[in-house]
Amino acid sequence: MNNVTFSPVIQKLDPVKQTEVSKTVTPNEVHTSFAEYLKNSIETVNDAQIKSDQMTEKLARGENVDLHDVMIASQKASVSVQLTMEVRNKAVEAYQEVMRMQV
Repeated sequence: MNNVTFSPVIQKLDPVKQTEVSKTVTPNEVHTSFAEYLKNSIETVNDAQIKSDQMTEKLARGENVDLHDVMIASQKASVSVQLTMEVRNKAVEAYQEVMRMQV
């Protein structure tokens, strides 16, 4: 059986934990929780991009860095950015659909 590892962005997209039925959550708590989750996800994508840039610079300067490590970091950053863009596109599409609804 293959052990598959995912990028940090994908690992953070675990299924949403269900809250207890008896606990009421205020809209402000949900907003704060979602905003924090979104911020952390974007920071993770940014960190992957920064790591990729640093490794590419090291390779260009001739420092001791393996080419395959640079390529792996680059692809991780690329996939993370693509995933982020697709999630953004779906969120914008959902928002536009809600705005088109007639009340």
